Amino acid sequence: MKDKIIVITGASSGIGKALAFEFGRNGAKVVLAARNYANLLKIETELHTLGIEALAVQTDVSCEIDCRKLIEKTLERFGKIDVLINNAGISMRALFIDLQLDVMRRLMDTNYWGTVYCTKFALPHLLKIKGSLLGVISIGGYIGMPGRSAYSASKFAVRGFLDSIRSENSKTGLHVLVVAPGFTASNIRREALMADGSLQGDTPRKEDHMMTAEAVAAHVYIAVTKRKRKLILTFRQGKLTVLVSKIFPNFVDKQVYNTFAKEPQSPLS
Repeated sequence: MKDKIIVITGASSGIGKALAFEFGRNGAKVVLAARNYANLLKIETELHTLGIEALAVQTDVSCEIDCRKLIEKTLERFGKIDVLINNAGISMRALFIDLQLDVMRRLMDTNYWGTVYCTKFALPHLLKIKGSLLGVISIGGYIGMPGRSAYSASKFAVRGFLDSIRSENSKTGLHVLVVAPGFTASNIRREALMADGSLQGDTPRKEDHMMTAEAVAAHVYIAVTKRKRKLILTFRQGKLTVLVSKIFPNFVDKQVYNTFAKEPQSPLS
């Protein structure tokens, strides 16, 4: 990754922030994109302190124009893009019957359309150098999660989109990687949207029992360097769940339901 240019959306916290440091420490130059510009500037300063070249670009990935500007500013500064990591995402927690449709649109606009927009504008430049295109989904992109219908729908959509892009470019040399972390300690649950669009605030899960964002970033870095097509993280919640769901889908549905029903103030209870 020496002197490679890495564009990371959702880089103001969690996995995105961890990815910036992971790639930066390995010689890459990183472009940080997120809505929270104040956080981006702090991270940019931290990276500079470590001798890592970085550029912060305030970006709302749900806005097509912002995504175009992100790629344009990256090219203005560095002249190329080697890796695009579509990591920006938001979650939700509510039964679909109670969910305001605007909340579902917000999920799709950020998680799905944000990936589409950034990929659209970066793709011609990635193709020039046979670069890497990534999408960070979740196990919810393989398994329909109760109480997270909009979230799972958006992540399934991202997986289908990137699988299609990979197939279309099977002879161009483009590398496409879909990353599905298991439960990861981050702000995504605290900032999850409720049925009316308000923020959840408190996480319903034990964050300190989850994989760290830094561990996820380390796995992603290796997967990029090895140009893998798929990365599913954690054994029981990740790999095993996805595998068993293909053989015993009804069993997995019941287990997933029971798991989410046990959460504090679960909409399923």
